[in-house]
Amino acid sequence: MTSQDELQTGKNNIRPNRGEMIVVCSAKGGIGRTILTVNIAAALYKKNISVGVVDGDFQFGDVSLAMDLQSTFTMKEVIEGIETLDEYSLPGYLCRHESGVKVLPAPERPEYADLMSKEKVNKVMEHMLQIFDYTLVDTGVGFNEHTLNFVEKADQILVVTNLEMATLKNTKLMLETFEILGLKEKIRIVINRATMESVIQATDAAQILGDENPFYIPNDFQVCSQSLNIGIPFVMNQGKTEVAKSVFKMAEQITSRREIGLLKANKPSFLSKLISRKQKKVGIHE
Repeated sequence: MTSQDELQTGKNNIRPNRGEMIVVCSAKGGIGRTILTVNIAAALYKKNISVGVVDGDFQFGDVSLAMDLQSTFTMKEVIEGIETLDEYSLPGYLCRHESGVKVLPAPERPEYADLMSKEKVNKVMEHMLQIFDYTLVDTGVGFNEHTLNFVEKADQILVVTNLEMATLKNTKLMLETFEILGLKEKIRIVINRATMESVIQATDAAQILGDENPFYIPNDFQVCSQSLNIGIPFVMNQGKTEVAKSVFKMAEQITSRREIGLLKANKPSFLSKLISRKQKKVGIHE
């Protein structure tokens, strides 16, 4: 077991500060939301960062498929043991992918989604954020009770779209809804397959969605399809491809945003600076 694995299991896995929750969502299915989630997670882990993934599509989640995982436990078993769950017992439910990322899969059957109450899911997420630097949540398509719960508590929301007109229309509606909910500042748009042949250019899509600086993921159907079929994130075995490089760039910006936020949080306020200066002057006179 590596030193990083040791940080993610047992009593040494508790972080002094809360980790960050990144929620990945989309207004339309089949546009690469899940494969982006697992590749971002693997890219973050390569930066020597502890990473957990929660499959938040409790009916038809595909994270286990995208990572070729055969897990003994899923969110169903975690919820069933919620009364005794804590940050020390939760790692025992998680499945370790060869990338180093720890995964909490969705239930095996769609009907088990009814067991996922918001209160219980929130308790699980609180423990995940105590364990990992970053917890990524792959959500279901569009809006449902759980997706809205996840985005409300998220630190960053990645909204995935592409250059298809129907997808852009639905994405724009999703963004407008997030703005009404007061979540605009958390959102980053990801334009997937940005180099695909389309009457709509990637820059046009960004303008339609009102974002001057979205993430652009180039089109590489072969690499992405192979990655999904074999369950290995392409950032692991196809790291020199343009699509992998774009995900590594995303991971860099995601972590930079958190580091800047932590610096701002730790920066002394103007009032505290004044009090400090006043105390120093009093000490000099004394």
